[in-house]
Order: sequence, then C-alpha cells, then structure tokens
Amino acid sequence: MGLRLPVGDVTVLLGPAAARRRVMAALDDDGGRCASGHSAVGVQRLAAAADDDVQRRIAAIEAVREAGATIVLVDRLTEGLAAPDRRSVLAALRPVATSGRAVLVDDDDPVAALAVADGALRADPAGGLSAESLGDLDYLAS
Repeated sequence: MGLRLPVGDVTVLLGPAAARRRVMAALDDDGGRCASGHSAVGVQRLAAAADDDVQRRIAAIEAVREAGATIVLVDRLTEGLAAPDRRSVLAALRPVATSGRAVLVDDDDPVAALAVADGALRADPAGGLSAESLGDLDYLAS
C-alpha cells in the first residue's frame, strides 16, 4: 500500500472499521513505510489504554508534538471517552500537525475526528484507499 500524507495536515480515515484497522496495521511504525518497504521517515503511533484519562491522552499528544517524528499515527486514541472528552483529545492533535507533522487518525468516531481534519482517506473493504475532499465542514464543529 502506497500512502502519501500531507505534512501539516490532520487526515482522518473513513470507511468500515475493519478496513480502517487494516490500513493502520499495514503501516510500519519503524520507518514511515508500509510493510512492502518504502523510504524511511520517523513515525510515532499514539494509542490509549482503556483506563487512560483525558489528561494522560493529551499529555501523550504533547509528548509526540515535542518529539521528532514526521508521521504521527493516531490509533483509536479516544476509544471509551464521552463526547466532550473525545473532542478535547482530538482538538489537541491540531498543534501536532501544524508543527510540521503528517497526522493520520483512525478514531472510533470518525465524524468527531472530521472536526479537526484537513483531509480524509476512505478505506474500502477491498483494501483500496481514496482521498476525499472535505469541502467546508465548519458546521461539524458547532
């Protein structure tokens, strides 16, 4: 799977949950390449344990922002949170992207993640990925 993510953007994975999980699993944490082996850049994956509170999750995001990875894979970081807490965690991703990283988000609630997204990729059950235009989605943030 070849995948190009724009630096400075938050990109949200859309599509069936199983297809999104396959995409995230295929990405190599060790070098910014898929399992078939593309050129390497620094990658960091963010995930949360079920008992992690909002502050711990936001602290993990801040630590990634201060680290040197070029690509940040956000793997269901808001799982188990109530809607207001989920929005707080997702909003903390914006400074990560704007500080010069490409951020790819697979979230339990992709609609909530769209509120902080610059772009979207749709994963289909057959393994394909296609870019989707978000247009003007400011209404999702209200």
